[in-house]
Amino acid sequence: MAVALFADDMPPASTHNWCVSGSNSEIFEQTNTDDSDFPSDLLVTLDRSGRRGLSAQLQQHLRSAIQQGRLNSGTLLPPTRALARDLGVARSVVVAAYEHLATDGYLSGRQGSGTRVLPVAQAVSGSPSTIDEPGADVRLIGGLPDPALFPRVEWLRHYRAAINDVPNRELGYPGPLGVLRLREALANYTARVRGVATTPDQLLITSGLTQAVVLVARALRARGVDAIAVEDPCFGFHREAVSNAGLRAVPIPVDDDGLDVAKLLAHNVGAVLVAPAHSYPTGTVLSASRRSALVNWANDDNGLIIEDDYDAEFRYDRAPIGALQGLSPQRVAYAGCASKILTPALRLGWLAVPDWLVDGVVRQKLLDDMGNTVLEQLAMARFIETGGLARHLRRVRPIYRRRRDTALASIATSLPDAIPTGVAAGLHMYVRLPATCDEMGLVERARERGVLLEGASWHWSAPAAAPPALVIGYGAIAEPAIRSGLAILGSIYQEHR
Repeated sequence: MAVALFADDMPPASTHNWCVSGSNSEIFEQTNTDDSDFPSDLLVTLDRSGRRGLSAQLQQHLRSAIQQGRLNSGTLLPPTRALARDLGVARSVVVAAYEHLATDGYLSGRQGSGTRVLPVAQAVSGSPSTIDEPGADVRLIGGLPDPALFPRVEWLRHYRAAINDVPNRELGYPGPLGVLRLREALANYTARVRGVATTPDQLLITSGLTQAVVLVARALRARGVDAIAVEDPCFGFHREAVSNAGLRAVPIPVDDDGLDVAKLLAHNVGAVLVAPAHSYPTGTVLSASRRSALVNWANDDNGLIIEDDYDAEFRYDRAPIGALQGLSPQRVAYAGCASKILTPALRLGWLAVPDWLVDGVVRQKLLDDMGNTVLEQLAMARFIETGGLARHLRRVRPIYRRRRDTALASIATSLPDAIPTGVAAGLHMYVRLPATCDEMGLVERARERGVLLEGASWHWSAPAAAPPALVIGYGAIAEPAIRSGLAILGSIYQEHR
């Protein structure tokens, strides 16, 4: 929950308009209380003319010092009280600056050890061709959220409440459907936010989205289905999951309007797996006409649409797009998960299925693992019910948008021949390379220089024939590391073009 810190330094509640995330607030309160062991000389000059806020100025000073190496990794920063006293400002000014820098990945506060500078890749000076080695590994891996943004304090509060409140009789096997309270919370949330039409009895809690795909695939196979269409390209693991479940994965081309439904009609398949809100890896959005055509196919052929609602929560430059499931609840199995919006460490997903498929999917879940852990489900239910999920998304969207913008600007500078697409939403972008570029060679040379990123070819059904492209993830790292990593990538590209 967003809470105001250090009330003694704050203006009255009716006049202040800033807040900080509870995920970091207790850390800064606990780690900046002892002034005795800090070397208090920190050169900061603030312009008090009023043209720019003091907290914003302090942020910029510290950010630049970290980027330029004047504040090295591990440097202990002054306690908030000490720095506020030295600068002659309210303590809230320093707290807000520290909070923003921690959110962006520059600082870390730990109980008993103070606020310290994190190891981030330094900002790049000079032309990309002069860069040698990165200061640290830069992970530009697609589709990952920033683990530092996980709201630890609020989650811990809900987890403790779940442990305290759960009756003893509910501490047995959880059951394959999942905890009713979470299913009720998700039915309400997805209806309100995504336009999903379902009931708790048609909702199933899964261990992430891939398990949801596998459960549906196996349930369909038990009903006689032998083939599922998939986007081409699509998330490679999902194509493999369909094949591993014993069905043929039939590739259907994706273009700028999403899955080509006309080409789907030429195949005899019982289901199709799509990510209409933000296809991975290309980032395309299924157009309105093709959404209608796809639903018509499912209704006319008694087919099933398996909807991977990937990246629907992170929209930057376009209006929200409702879930396909709301157009035909009996012909769409809707799947979502917490991996992108919170953290993959939770292993929590959800699957809304038509009533004719519920029993088959529940049986597959029972045979898989007999159900997800109860306590995490109860914590997630409380997190949704109290508005914590909505607050978290409001807090992180502008952060991810800034990182997206940084990646776009860096690509324009360092890889001017490349074309980024699918940038209106999500945590990654698809970067098309010139036809003569050696995708795998570029990826390998970047890895040797400490930049980890993914080539796009393996997501295609025929990787050897795939056009050269990269999947650039920007969600999990701070802006300086994005700039540094892409500058290094650009220098490698220029050296080997």
